[in-house]
Amino acid sequence: MAHRILRIDSSIKPEGSISRQLTDDILSRLTQAHPGAEVTSRDLGADPLPATDGHWIGAISTPAAERTAEQARTVALSDSLIAELKAADTVVIGLPVYNFAAPAQLKTWFDQLARAGETFKYTETGPVGLVENTRAIVAYSSNGTRFGSDIDFASGYVRQMLGFFGITDVQFVASDHYAIDPASSIKAANDGVAKIAA
Repeated sequence: MAHRILRIDSSIKPEGSISRQLTDDILSRLTQAHPGAEVTSRDLGADPLPATDGHWIGAISTPAAERTAEQARTVALSDSLIAELKAADTVVIGLPVYNFAAPAQLKTWFDQLARAGETFKYTETGPVGLVENTRAIVAYSSNGTRFGSDIDFASGYVRQMLGFFGITDVQFVASDHYAIDPASSIKAANDGVAKIAA
């Protein structure tokens, strides 16, 4: 069976995005190691998902047979996003840091995925993720918010959400000081890409 890769970009920059460059590089490394890999791509920056709201929670809370046509479309989109995630062997996520946190459009993707009984379940000992045998590689990019620093509220959030869904094999590649020293920031990221076990 072909290796299945889900690529998620979330930069709002159509050109000159470091996180997109890194997801390109990561994808290239993975597809070289897995010829014939099946790649599914979502560009959340260019094609944002609808935010979760009262209509969304009402739609997913309504039994399928009782949903309106609009509710059915809302749930179908969420279902398709969940199916993409569950089908993936590897998820590659572009994580540009905006104002010390993950982009709103990436959070919306996680919000669309976070459904009890689909990507996680509640147990007596706490929530358990339902996405199995999947790993994630995250391309972290920032002009000056250092990866793992006290002001980095992006990487911990992404790691937490992935873990909540059951994805605990998570690797970060970081270009985290581009505005300060572009050359060394990109070199650090490229070194990280080179170390990825394909």
